[in-house]
Amino acid sequence: MATRKPVKNRVDIFGERFRARAHTLSPGLQAVAHYLNDHREKVLESTALDIAAATQTSDATVVRAIQALGFAGLRDLKKTLEAWFGPAMTSEEKMITTVKELTCDIDSGIDFVLEGHKRTCDMLSEAPNRAAITQAVSLLLDARQVAIFGINASGVLADYSARLFNRIGLPAVALNRTGLSLAEQLLELQRGDVLIMMAQKSAHREGTTTLREAKRLGMPVILLTNATDSFFATEADVVVNVPRGGENGRIPLHGTVLVCLEMIILSVASATAQRTVKTMKRVQDFYRGLKPSGKK
Repeated sequence: MATRKPVKNRVDIFGERFRARAHTLSPGLQAVAHYLNDHREKVLESTALDIAAATQTSDATVVRAIQALGFAGLRDLKKTLEAWFGPAMTSEEKMITTVKELTCDIDSGIDFVLEGHKRTCDMLSEAPNRAAITQAVSLLLDARQVAIFGINASGVLADYSARLFNRIGLPAVALNRTGLSLAEQLLELQRGDVLIMMAQKSAHREGTTTLREAKRLGMPVILLTNATDSFFATEADVVVNVPRGGENGRIPLHGTVLVCLEMIILSVASATAQRTVKTMKRVQDFYRGLKPSGKK
């Protein structure tokens, strides 16, 4: 999700109420109030349970804090914050912004993508990310199965990555649906699995539900994100910072995440070379058996 900025010259109703009332609240309610003020954008995508988890309180405490600040409830608070921020940009608007910024020649589009990927590769090669990827691979080497979470465009990457993991001998499933279909996918998770999440700032229900199930099962969580201060980042065991672009309302690049995924998959493959070769040979044996007679 692109960073949202408040609309200029718009009255900050929440800020006024926070400054007038927060100091009168009990310590527990104050903790929630300060969280709401410091993480306004995240609050827009959070449930009361999400906020309670982030503040180590209860959902009832979250509701009481919101009401103590002068709002009817979380929905009322979100409406106030939405009005202050203004509407979020849609994918269509991001594409229009990007295209308008590029000149009419083909080179500008080529440069936009190449520069974005170069910036990502530079960051992935830095020491903190190398250490994070090494830690992620170590967790995957001991995994019974790897689950790859991603929705919308990231769901395509989840499918592709699951196929690659299976081809190198590490059982993998994609968690890339919504609603009841995602609930059915989550039934495949067991203790001993490792979760790879592709998620940004938005603490959407699909992500938080998946994360809760992973935590219940004691599954290590590897997060690939550009939002290193997000709710998901605070809950993950390993965080790899993957720049995606998208600044100033421009479209994000999904290929940068794929670069990171392939780094992880090939590192696992090289660390388990014997298993990888054995599995690939089995794939080829199956493939030869599936060919029509007479074809080589």
